[in-house]
Amino acid sequence: MKYKKILVWAGCLLTCAALTVGNVSSAPRSKTDDLKHLRNALLREDELTEADDIDGDGVIDVFDLVQLRQQIHYSGEVQDGDFAAVSGNVKLVGRTLRKNDITWLVQSGSAVKFTVSGKSASVTLAGDASINNGEDYRSRYAVLVDGRIISDDVMSEKEKEISLFSEDSVRTAQVTVIHLSEAANGAVGVKNIHVSSGTAKPVVPMPEKELKIEFIGDSITCAYGVEGKSSGESFKTTTENFMKSYAYLTAELLDADYSAVSYSGHGIISGYTSGEKNTNQLVPDLYEKTGNLADYSQPWGFSDSDNDVVVINLGTNDYSYLKNSPEGGEEDFVEGYTAFLNMVRRNNPDAYIICTMGTMGGNDVVYPLIEGAVELFGDEKVSCYESITQNIQTDGVGSDWHPSEVTQQNSAYVLADKICQALGVESSQIGLDVAVDAEYKLVTDPDLGGSCYAYLNDYDKSFWLTNSAGGSAPEALEAVIAPVGLKKDGVYRLEFDWTAGAESDVPVIIRSGGKVIFEDTINCGEEKIRYEKEISVSESCDAEIVFQIGGYDSGRFTIQNFKLVKTQ
Repeated sequence: MKYKKILVWAGCLLTCAALTVGNVSSAPRSKTDDLKHLRNALLREDELTEADDIDGDGVIDVFDLVQLRQQIHYSGEVQDGDFAAVSGNVKLVGRTLRKNDITWLVQSGSAVKFTVSGKSASVTLAGDASINNGEDYRSRYAVLVDGRIISDDVMSEKEKEISLFSEDSVRTAQVTVIHLSEAANGAVGVKNIHVSSGTAKPVVPMPEKELKIEFIGDSITCAYGVEGKSSGESFKTTTENFMKSYAYLTAELLDADYSAVSYSGHGIISGYTSGEKNTNQLVPDLYEKTGNLADYSQPWGFSDSDNDVVVINLGTNDYSYLKNSPEGGEEDFVEGYTAFLNMVRRNNPDAYIICTMGTMGGNDVVYPLIEGAVELFGDEKVSCYESITQNIQTDGVGSDWHPSEVTQQNSAYVLADKICQALGVESSQIGLDVAVDAEYKLVTDPDLGGSCYAYLNDYDKSFWLTNSAGGSAPEALEAVIAPVGLKKDGVYRLEFDWTAGAESDVPVIIRSGGKVIFEDTINCGEEKIRYEKEISVSESCDAEIVFQIGGYDSGRFTIQNFKLVKTQ
């Protein structure tokens, strides 16, 4: 029976290929090229690509060839059809709720994704009670067609129709409708997808990804204020954009599906507070629900989630309580965090769980408690890492001192690498500062003389060097940053701020063993300069970055904001 099935498929493929060859000239050029490529790919003459999945079912097969051919040789009667935003027609992303014949996008980043084929298409959105909020506090959404944003707005009316496209010939497009603001400020409804088409099934779900990640967090995960103009600007949904959150960006880096459960001001045992413990804003109370507002406060069906990885980024709001908490506060947090890990594990029995915090500070108090809770939980598939605190000076800041777009992107680079480590797959390390964990030290050559006082500021990793005697050569005194792991064929951006007490020419060298990988000279007066250079590496190695400051008596040098970032 299996052999017979293979023969049937092969026959179908050959038939379709023959029809394609005989009618090429009647199709639009771009569609013809697509058809030729898909035919060749199915015959293993070309490489398959994601674009070849025409019907969006996650499998590239002869049925994609049939559907594409139908689009090109379109001769059926154009009919208008309406399609509901349900799982048979769309891919549901994140926590959504079907209610009153509307699919509500409840949580940050929740979305519907589908492929639509026809001469024209539109989507009708619905607004909930949040349309009555102030203009800057209504639910924000975006609509994307083939990856391009065609609408980015807040819901201000009960119903709104948005045209996706209108063409003279059949068009196939990938569409995403996504909720950009957070669940606490309302949801966005997808009421209907309208298509003018002659194909049997013009609306199909986009395919599922191989990897699925859930993000649990607070305002940082919501991307609170990521588009804010200054730290003095307060909360607005119009400056909250989940597509600029580290969570969304991490999923993009790993080509993963995602879901998010995130609420600004919420914590594990205390929400944000200026004094007393705030037990009214706790994520553990909401995690097993679709949303926190009454209209969406229904149990969430974890059986449909099947998350491979769960990321917990909580503790920043707990810090506002713990920093001045009475005796026993730290024990309460460890107990509460451990209980929450049990809840997450119960609902995600096979997932890797990665815990982090620290982007907005509080690391010194809270992160050691998270480490303690993870150790107490004793699960080999649960790990933690300390997020790097945002560098406002170099990366900017959003509303109410929340992470900027640059900080969110940098956090995504780090988290993507951590997820790869947890899954046991090789990380590209793109965007990572590969020198972030390197040691800073002063190395002297006794044969060349010279002496120097060196001080490393642990807070911002600034390295202060003061020569009392420069010695007889530049290599007499070397400021060294090492070890730094470099990958074969990698491209890196070396960047730092450099200050000298007087005019100087200081060699900067990257070397591994006795081999010099890169060398340059820093020409500097008394003003701070910004140094940036691109470096290519031919072989994998453990390297050291060296600043040769010898030869200058009474020289003063400062290295700040040092990074070696992998760009390719």
